[in-house]
Amino acid sequence: MRRTSAPRAGGAAGASSAAGAPDPAAARGPAAVAPQGTLDDAPRPVRVSGRTAADPAAGPVRSSARQGSSAVPVGADQPAAAAARAPRQTAPVGPGRARPAGPQGPGRPASPVGPLGAGEGAAPPAAPRRRRRRGRVVAAVVVVVLVLLLAWPVGLLLWADGKIQHVSALSGAADTPGTTYLLAGSDSREDGAIEDPDTVGARTDTILLLQVPESGPAALISLPRDTYTDIPGFAPNKLNSAFSWGGAPLLVETVEGLTGLTVDHYVEIGFGGVEQIVDSLGGVELCLDGSTGITFPVNDANSGLVWDAPGCKTVDGVQALAYSRMRYADPSGDIGRGLRQRALISAVAAKAENPSLLFQPGKQVSLVDAGTGVLTASDETGIVDLGRLALAFRAATGPDGITGTPPILDMDYRPGGAGSTVLLDPDQTPTFFAAIRDGSLEPGVVGGVPGS
Repeated sequence: MRRTSAPRAGGAAGASSAAGAPDPAAARGPAAVAPQGTLDDAPRPVRVSGRTAADPAAGPVRSSARQGSSAVPVGADQPAAAAARAPRQTAPVGPGRARPAGPQGPGRPASPVGPLGAGEGAAPPAAPRRRRRRGRVVAAVVVVVLVLLLAWPVGLLLWADGKIQHVSALSGAADTPGTTYLLAGSDSREDGAIEDPDTVGARTDTILLLQVPESGPAALISLPRDTYTDIPGFAPNKLNSAFSWGGAPLLVETVEGLTGLTVDHYVEIGFGGVEQIVDSLGGVELCLDGSTGITFPVNDANSGLVWDAPGCKTVDGVQALAYSRMRYADPSGDIGRGLRQRALISAVAAKAENPSLLFQPGKQVSLVDAGTGVLTASDETGIVDLGRLALAFRAATGPDGITGTPPILDMDYRPGGAGSTVLLDPDQTPTFFAAIRDGSLEPGVVGGVPGS
């Protein structure tokens, strides 16, 4: 529909110019004068302070004028709301200066209005930026904590591995199925800690064979220290004489000849250091009853153990060491002492597995320092092997494991030249160790004092 034309607001100025009066618009040159269009033409864009204004009904129209040219101010009939999309602002708009969004032209979505004003290029809100900065800080803290949580146990393991003393102990014999650990608990008589008139120098009072078969239950077998056996290069004698005469290598070779099992890992525990380990754990719970014929109260002068009545109690390092050494007040002698030594090792392992230790780095360091200080392992044995040994020990002493001794024929065998010894049953012993090797024995307690 054709519209009726109305005189432009600038008409008076044109008349005045025709009368000879100077026209300010004309003085600025032809580029500054808005062209006079016909009534039917769409309004042409007018440059306003670097932005293009157009009739709202016609939609935004780009100006052909180059950026930076002069512009005619918008008249009263050309509201600022008709301005087309503006170029990116380079200066922030303060409060109250944000202009409303222009009308939506054909095919052009209206620009959202942000805190810095309408149109493209509006700066993002400040609050999301602060949230992103806080998120980055939190993420960085989490990463640092995770690194520390991972680095601490790794560093502790490496430190512990470096503190283990090593000895060339293995014989190099052909492997046998499964994994075989030989644990020897040693005591020195020369420091006066143990009063044993029959023994001079270092002897091993605890000899444990831990077998992990390829399938079947793990077995922890106590080899009585007085077991009468062949010793390579020497006349037959007590098993612990091998350690006194040839140290760890001769003990390993003697045990391999006795059991038919090749030792894969040798670990020697200085029982003189058990006191420090127990104290670093804050004590352990141990039990003593009359199952081996012990009568109460116990007051053993040789070991220093004092126990008033059957039952369990928490003991410190000194009492734990006496508990593991006592044999003269036990009618079963070395057999009963082996039971208590296994009980002590189990108690220490159980206390060390307490989850609360994870949050006590100081106690962890103290425990590792005390533990590695009393350990001597074969050259091929590292901290990871000791960890596997601990798991195997727990499996063997659990409900699905095997504990005890080999078949014993005589607890007081006197062959001459060796005093009172323990004689293993020559007929049953080879079959017993073959079953341990193959994992064919049923879980439970085996051996022990004959007839008990």
